[in-house]
Amino acid sequence: MAKKEQPQTSESSDKRSSWTVRKVVVAGIGTLMLLTGATLMLLVSIFTLFQTRRFCSEGIASRMARVAVWLSGVRIAEHHSEPLPETQTVYISNHTATLDIFVVTALALPRARYFLSGFLRKILPFGLIGYLIGVFWTVPYKFADKRRQIFQRAESTLRETGDSVYLSPEGGRICSGEIGHFNRGAFHLATNLKVDICPIFVHIPTAMDAGMNLVSESGVVDVYFLPRISTSEWTLGDLDENRDAVRQVYVDFHSTLKHRSQTGS
Repeated sequence: MAKKEQPQTSESSDKRSSWTVRKVVVAGIGTLMLLTGATLMLLVSIFTLFQTRRFCSEGIASRMARVAVWLSGVRIAEHHSEPLPETQTVYISNHTATLDIFVVTALALPRARYFLSGFLRKILPFGLIGYLIGVFWTVPYKFADKRRQIFQRAESTLRETGDSVYLSPEGGRICSGEIGHFNRGAFHLATNLKVDICPIFVHIPTAMDAGMNLVSESGVVDVYFLPRISTSEWTLGDLDENRDAVRQVYVDFHSTLKHRSQTGS
């Protein structure tokens, strides 16, 4: 005998309708905000002969990201173990959802450029904004030679400008609730540049993690700035060992957060 389906309650139907309306509203406002922000950045850049990359990134893009996060009903809580570095730094973080791209941008990391998927460059507002704030666009891992060239050009740019850089060693979004495999790129850069790595752990509670979607449930996203890691003694011969050691920092911290959640401590 076929299992009889339970009728949907009016409460669940209303909740689903409200959620759909919310997504549409957030998407509409977000699109308008992207277009407005991209236009503003372009005008500022033209009038200053494209000498305002940092202002566009930290002054405009970060504020746009904060508004986008706010529209999703999310509040960012930052936890610092030490002040953000004034010197050139390689920032890294875990990557669990689309939301954390906006969360990291909202942090206004000082003098930071970003590595982002080249797919986003095809979306006009993202492409223009990325160009104006100095994004390094990546390609899929199957294009190994192309990726190598992108990282080599990025290293050359970072040496010349002294800018910091952000990228996720996990590459893509890891929606399993665990820490994914770490790729070499961030650690290769840090080793060659001889700059500190600043690990950032973005914790999105399971109840509000939207995964591949942008709009999430309301709540608080905790951003933990873990102690910086010196690369002054690192060599490329120890690249895999150092990469795995940094990944273990994330695995251990993730376990600590899970334990706190389970015990309420």
